[in-house]
Amino acid sequence: MSTEIGLAEFIQQVKKELLTTYPKNENDTPILCVDSVELELQVTVKTEGKGGIKINVLLGGELSGGVSKDGVQKVKVQLSPLLTKEQILKAYYKENPEKWQKFLETTVDALLKGDGESNLNEDLGG
Repeated sequence: MSTEIGLAEFIQQVKKELLTTYPKNENDTPILCVDSVELELQVTVKTEGKGGIKINVLLGGELSGGVSKDGVQKVKVQLSPLLTKEQILKAYYKENPEKWQKFLETTVDALLKGDGESNLNEDLGG
């Protein structure tokens, strides 16, 4: 059985999940930046009074409630941050100057790890 949620509410929940930080502790150092997220959704479009439309996202399962396969559309939605990486890094440095060196070291260490069999840091003579 399929359930539906409004498109705006779905996007709001995705945004909330992306902005949530886990775990939130003193030793947590961010090393990833999300450039964008692309969602491919199955939606239904229904007309409402006064010429409006209602777009609902289908959440898994089989179609129900009088929705036919022909009434389902596929849409792609791309979400991206309002700030550039540079702006985010400046803000992080301004708010956490005492953590900046550790942030750089942790990021470089994470990036230089290999696939488990080799280590880029070792390959470069580090």
